[in-house]
Amino acid sequence: GMLQKYDIQSVNFELLDFSIDQHISTYLIEMTGFLFKIKKRLFELLKKNDLLTLFHDVELPLVNVLINMEDNGINLDTDSLMQYSQHLSSQITFLEKNIFEKCGMTFNIASPKQLGEVLFVKMALVEKPRKTKSGQFSTSESELLKLKGKHSVIDDILLFRTYQKLLSTYVNALPLLINDQDKKIHTTFNQTITNTGRLSSKNPNLQNIPIRKNAGKDVRKAFIASSLDYILMSADYSQIELRLIAELSQEENMIE
Repeated sequence: GMLQKYDIQSVNFELLDFSIDQHISTYLIEMTGFLFKIKKRLFELLKKNDLLTLFHDVELPLVNVLINMEDNGINLDTDSLMQYSQHLSSQITFLEKNIFEKCGMTFNIASPKQLGEVLFVKMALVEKPRKTKSGQFSTSESELLKLKGKHSVIDDILLFRTYQKLLSTYVNALPLLINDQDKKIHTTFNQTITNTGRLSSKNPNLQNIPIRKNAGKDVRKAFIASSLDYILMSADYSQIELRLIAELSQEENMIE
């Protein structure tokens, strides 16, 4: 993307019989050359937009911190996750049985199309159900929440979905990302992806581990300190937006 944007000639690896894993040195040499070509243009852009102080004093020093964080990684209690996986699986089976009994038939609960037909055609829980652009009944969480209290099966379906997502996205997926050598998970932090300047994290995203529902807290418990000599500490800004407004406005009462 950057190469096209700045019209810099480069090797198109997609056209070659090329694997980054096998030809890593070729790839790195090419990318390093590209960095030198683009540096001058981007440096001028930073200067023009008066961003050099931010670049040198904030962003660059943060690079080393993030590299250390990525290298250190984080420990995972795989035994507790395995137990939780079994617990969630049995809960899902139990809920599935309940849902089938209440609906009077078996179907694929994870299929929005089938679920919509059961709730809105067979059981007719709503007179005029909302449809998606493709013409099928909408079974989004917001639509299901509107039905709470109309039938006890709705609570079961919402819980079924929560457990399914926890199981597939976190409980069964996280242990597969553990590094063989140090038995830790190593995420990648992105400094420049979000428009607001916040960090984001991928492979896995460690910034969206659920906490609001009790079921999510059991996933969080699996993140542990690397030894008895260490502790995990959680910290957060207090009222960060209000503090920024106070600083920018210089309003005395607000600063106080």
